[in-house]
Amino acid sequence: MKSIRIGTRGSKLALFQANYVADLLNKNGLSTTIIPIETKGDKVLDVSISKIGSKGVFTEELEAKLAIGEIDIAVHSAKDLPSRLPEGFETIAFTEREKVNDIIISHKDDFPDLADTSKPIVLGTSATRRVATLKYFYPHVKTVDVRGNLQTRVGKMESGICDGLLLAYAGVHRMGYDNLIRKELPITEFIPAVGQGSIGVEIHEGLDPSLKTIIESAVNHPRSAACLKAERSFLRILEGGCSIPAFALAQWEGDTLTLEGGLMQIDGKERLFASFSGKEEDAVFLGEKLAENIKSQGGDQLLKEIKQRLNG
Repeated sequence: MKSIRIGTRGSKLALFQANYVADLLNKNGLSTTIIPIETKGDKVLDVSISKIGSKGVFTEELEAKLAIGEIDIAVHSAKDLPSRLPEGFETIAFTEREKVNDIIISHKDDFPDLADTSKPIVLGTSATRRVATLKYFYPHVKTVDVRGNLQTRVGKMESGICDGLLLAYAGVHRMGYDNLIRKELPITEFIPAVGQGSIGVEIHEGLDPSLKTIIESAVNHPRSAACLKAERSFLRILEGGCSIPAFALAQWEGDTLTLEGGLMQIDGKERLFASFSGKEEDAVFLGEKLAENIKSQGGDQLLKEIKQRLNG
């Protein structure tokens, strides 16, 4: 059988994730070749994601290679995958999920508690969800936009533009920066972005069906995939991209799948939230139900305001 050509972004984290998927395929008797591809989100580092455009910022170039058959699969951070893929594309696998929490890393050993209003804190983040969450729960904390790969962001932090970085645990852990972790933030407050902590595998419909089945069997983690289906269904109905301050997390309690999530104003003044539970086969329905509930709470109008502000 031919070597599976894996398309990926070229950052250290993206290459780690591509190698992780390659290892899963190798363990199932498949040979692999990793092909780095630069994306729009990698090229434009002086503009926030919300200003570039939230759909396909990290995926379009990989999809172009999938479509013409230059790569067989594309590997993405699941949270970077748009909730609606272009026609002819699909995700066939999600890896077992890493810890989903947001964390704060800092070069300072004595990083203050977020609740301590007596000490000024500046955190670096490029995510509207994280900015909005901070404004809602900890309005005294200031933020500065910091983009680039993890190594670049750490360098900017150490240069003094911020006291710490607000990031996903998964990427920090995968890159070996655990020694810089100062705070693990509770999911009761910092509910993560859709898909955070998992790796997604995307294909084009032109891929050989037998190869598709083998790849899915080797990489997909069913219980994690059910969580991702629920969360992505929520985001799809909400029609929110990665620049929208939406959040959702599906978790297992025995055989019950519980999905909680919502939407925030960018300035943190309003936070819509709901939660629903069901079985594995209800995953997509749970996401739809959550989205419709959030929209009925005023989410429709809130989304219009958010998009006007981001495009303004």
